[in-house]
Amino acid sequence: MARVTHFEFSADDPERAARFYANVFQWDIYKWDAPEDYWLVCTGPDGDPGIDGGIVQSREGMPRTVNTIEVDSLDVCCERVVRNGGAVLSPKTVISGVGYHAYCRDPEGNVFGVHQPDPEAG
Repeated sequence: MARVTHFEFSADDPERAARFYANVFQWDIYKWDAPEDYWLVCTGPDGDPGIDGGIVQSREGMPRTVNTIEVDSLDVCCERVVRNGGAVLSPKTVISGVGYHAYCRDPEGNVFGVHQPDPEAG
């Protein structure tokens, strides 16, 4: 599964955002039994590096967050983004000696980065 270090996304439609991220990254996402519309996001097994997060109902003035998500294949991930209603905002960029990076947008308007490590990139 793809991992991030920390995030909370705001969304006009949290359920739609939850479906998008579950389909693109295979994350386990479920609605938390709380008074507000909040979805808990598990990005991977306990004990693995990384931090889980949430998807919250957007409110006026609430900031949108940009995080970078590590993936095994940038090309496969970008294809999933588009197939699930998102958009690739920047082409695949080589970061010499580090890997490949692109910026994408989900159906809610959140911008996020995707990164495929490859020390031989160049």
